[in-house]
Amino acid sequence: MRTLVTGGAGFLGSHLCERLLKDGHEVICLDNFFSGTRANVSHLIGNRNFELVRHDIVEPILLEVDRIFHLACPASPVHYQYNPVKTIKTSVMGTINMLGLAKRVHARILLSSTSEVYGDPEQHPQTESYWGHVNPIGVRSCYDEGKRVAECLMMDYHRQNNVDTKIVRIFNTYGPRMAINDGRVVSNFCVAALKGEDLPIFGDGKQTRSFAYVDDIIDALVCMMESRDGFAGPVNIGNPDEFTILQLASLAIEFAGSSSKLVFHPARSDDPVRRRPDISLAHRELNWEPHTPLHEGLKITMDHFRRELGPRGT
Repeated sequence: MRTLVTGGAGFLGSHLCERLLKDGHEVICLDNFFSGTRANVSHLIGNRNFELVRHDIVEPILLEVDRIFHLACPASPVHYQYNPVKTIKTSVMGTINMLGLAKRVHARILLSSTSEVYGDPEQHPQTESYWGHVNPIGVRSCYDEGKRVAECLMMDYHRQNNVDTKIVRIFNTYGPRMAINDGRVVSNFCVAALKGEDLPIFGDGKQTRSFAYVDDIIDALVCMMESRDGFAGPVNIGNPDEFTILQLASLAIEFAGSSSKLVFHPARSDDPVRRRPDISLAHRELNWEPHTPLHEGLKITMDHFRRELGPRGT
């Protein structure tokens, strides 16, 4: 297959490009390098089946492809809140452009949506039928609402124009190639612990997340793209093992061999109290479930940040 990956130089996208090339596909990696980097895909550039294109999907692009993995959008609060208007334009206009491309060339398109569409959920764990508990005017809404509109567009193009669409809702993902300044809790804790700095805890630290290792998520994306005709989703993909932020902080300090301390700050606005996916649908439709436990994946991720920071942790 000739495959387009938007956001292909990002954390998730670069791992996906690597996997698709390994599986024998031609890959066009599209990225504007806002949160992605050339370094993430530099090892792929010599591959004759790989092409790197610098492009912002807010602007249309004409390509001939069979498959589109639409991953482009900053996923960390640090990045998506930097320019919230651009963030929602990326989700809305970018998705319209990718759906227009899919319609024109009859390509199957997969949208990487997010667990953030559930907001601060009143249902636990979250199933795909849950409509969410979201603040549409909060500081996180540029990302949350952008992805909700993107899902709406996917389904409307599917119903109105018969575009072959797939939607996945990705829960917290971590692993190698996360940026040092990524801003999400795993990278924040790993980097701070390696530097011997205080680990910031917002609120009481008892809020929960479910952390999925990147290789497991890539497996799910590939399975969803190749799932049966007519099955559009959405499908939750994530790890149903639930950990408190305090537990994650403790593991980060242990694996870094650090003497870092915890410092508590006021809770962040609209920060979900509990987040855990129900992955029954993914298991049933995709025959997929994650296999990497947090303690194993976090050690690998810690080693990645250790190499990135260098011997002095700077």
